[in-house]
Amino acid sequence: MDATVTKRWLLARLYEPEQAIIDCRFTLGKPEAGRESYEQEHIPGAVYLDLELDLSSPVGMHGGRHPLPDPEVLAARLAKLGIGNDSRIVAYDDESGMNAARLWWLLRYLGHEQVFILEGGFSQWKAGKYPVTAHQPVRVPSTFTANLQPHMLVDVEEVRRVSVKTAGDGTGSGSQVGAVAGVDTGTEVGADTGMDTGNTAGVTASPSALPILIDSRANDRYHGRNETLDPVGGHIPGAVNYFWKDTQNADGSFKSAEQLEEHFAGLDKNAEIIVYCGSGVTACPNVLALEKAGYKNVRLYAGSWSDWISYEENAVATGE
Repeated sequence: MDATVTKRWLLARLYEPEQAIIDCRFTLGKPEAGRESYEQEHIPGAVYLDLELDLSSPVGMHGGRHPLPDPEVLAARLAKLGIGNDSRIVAYDDESGMNAARLWWLLRYLGHEQVFILEGGFSQWKAGKYPVTAHQPVRVPSTFTANLQPHMLVDVEEVRRVSVKTAGDGTGSGSQVGAVAGVDTGTEVGADTGMDTGNTAGVTASPSALPILIDSRANDRYHGRNETLDPVGGHIPGAVNYFWKDTQNADGSFKSAEQLEEHFAGLDKNAEIIVYCGSGVTACPNVLALEKAGYKNVRLYAGSWSDWISYEENAVATGE
């Protein structure tokens, strides 16, 4: 089954006992906005999970702006909300699926395969005259046991090794390479959800199927321009740029498998692909899109750019 579901599909199963719905709405810079929106109205039966309080750990010296949550803590939180290992989970947000995709990835990392994303999010649900409510459900606590899938994740050490291989092979782009401490950050305009959709990705993997490192941020941030979220601009040497929003239609739904296969046509399906973004959130829609397009060996660098630049010895690339 596809990783996304339609409004009609969810409506038909809205009140089934095994169905769990999770509202993931969250606005960067306005941490209370998502919960406030949930309390005002949401899909019937939905519970709320906060990107920074539930789907991330506290920020530390390393690990990026949204470190992965402790698996046992997240599992306990899910169980308290009445979500168990037998639940069929549908996640939604109002941010083009980036927060819902974070939960989708996290649940699969915990070993839970029955998780899907609602196409179009809450706004499309409401615009379609589907039911909404302000009533918060009372759910009986359940049992959720995590079964971690470590193969889905890479750490900074592995990304360093891949960066050396890909940058040395000339696969990635970037005209300037230097240590973190020596990089000019450029002007301070822009964000992870910016709409600059330039794509420098047209990469063809070598016959030896070198690993591929994908940067999911907007093209200007990839090139080291218009960086407001992180103190250093640029990208990991050797990375290629596939902006996460280019995987979606105008209504916020994901493109078809055929369209996504065309979008990622320059990538070798036999290669290992490592995906990152600014903090491990907007990389998740790209992971979903790559898998939908038929790529089987896709992994997440969860700390992403904000973790990479927390190590002064790491090199960065900027420019065209």
